[in-house]
Amino acid sequence: MTAHSDFSPAMVAELASADVARALLEDVGAADLTAGLVNPQTRATARVLARESAVICGQPWVQAAVLALDPTAQIIWHVPEGHRCQADQQVFEIHGQARALLTAERTALNFLQLLSAVASKTHDFVQAVRDVPGAKARIVDTRKTLPGLRLAQKYAVLTGGGTNHRLGLYDAVLIKENHIAAAGGVTAVLKLAAQVAPQAKFVEIEIETQEQLREALEAGADMVLLDNMSLAQLHEAVSLNAGRAILEVSGGVNLSTVQAIAATGVDRISIGALTKDVKAIDFSMRFMPEALENQA
Repeated sequence: MTAHSDFSPAMVAELASADVARALLEDVGAADLTAGLVNPQTRATARVLARESAVICGQPWVQAAVLALDPTAQIIWHVPEGHRCQADQQVFEIHGQARALLTAERTALNFLQLLSAVASKTHDFVQAVRDVPGAKARIVDTRKTLPGLRLAQKYAVLTGGGTNHRLGLYDAVLIKENHIAAAGGVTAVLKLAAQVAPQAKFVEIEIETQEQLREALEAGADMVLLDNMSLAQLHEAVSLNAGRAILEVSGGVNLSTVQAIAATGVDRISIGALTKDVKAIDFSMRFMPEALENQA
């Protein structure tokens, strides 16, 4: 995982444990009725395969799900976190109580399929920008996340090589059109932000015209979000900025447009689709018949 102060290993483990506890309560409730068909003494080996190529992400969540139900289980990963697997490749195997593995399966794979999807999509955008000569833009996520799973998804963005924007409304300031209107203009709102939120990780202002950009730069803006501008407007904004502020682009970004946007020379490209429009990666778990054993 890319280094980030908000995602230390201890923090990720705690996050995964909390997410899994909620998910198991939702799925299992008082008891797994179907798993009750299995002899509690039966132990098993299960293998998990990826049905398509993907960047693997979510190992802490898989571990938390399995170990919550069978603390003695052994999980052997064949594809490290953040590495790409190929279609039909074995990603990991588990040795443990058959009942526990069956109960944990859906929760574990739900996290794995979602977070791997986010990491894979992020990686695709990151790679596309890397292929643009001279481009320096970083791929950045947004707050368009699944409720309750924001931090997990932002971890997945990092795993895919992307960069986190603010984690929430509490750690940074992003001034938008309505904030500007309510505060009395670009200069006024930037002055207020410095007074009201000195603890903010950063202050960013969204602008829609070159006139607003000039005013923001004159007011000392450190970070400016260029919203839904054409390529010509982006080139003009980069020239006008002349390296004074960090320039971020949002709106209309997809894999067919991201390279041209990066080529304008902007610093950051934020993409809500990294976490909002994801198609789960297909994984399957299978017991190995030769590894099933009943203990007296």
